[in-house]
Amino acid sequence: MASEYRADRNSAYLAASLVGYALEMKAENILLPDRGPRDLARARQVAMYLTHVGLGMSLSRVAAAFGRDRSTVAYACHRIEEMRDEATFDSWVDTLEESLSTVAPLLSQVA
Repeated sequence: MASEYRADRNSAYLAASLVGYALEMKAENILLPDRGPRDLARARQVAMYLTHVGLGMSLSRVAAAFGRDRSTVAYACHRIEEMRDEATFDSWVDTLEESLSTVAPLLSQVA
């Protein structure tokens, strides 16, 4: 069970790193336990969304990996889905999701 939690945390860090790179933010800041400024909170929501949708992790596992409640992750995913109605944002998220699904399998090869 501890190894699954560690793998989930690594997946969360990978998603946060990818989003952080795209937004010029540090992954560590995205993963902080406090909410932080709006742009940081939005980056965290995108990272949680990508972890859930892009990596297929359950809301509960994403919540544990990010140190949040399941309802917080569900809200984040709902907000990002709503924002995907805007074509530019949707394309950006698609690119991040594709990148994450390309890089994530490499995690298990080095673990």
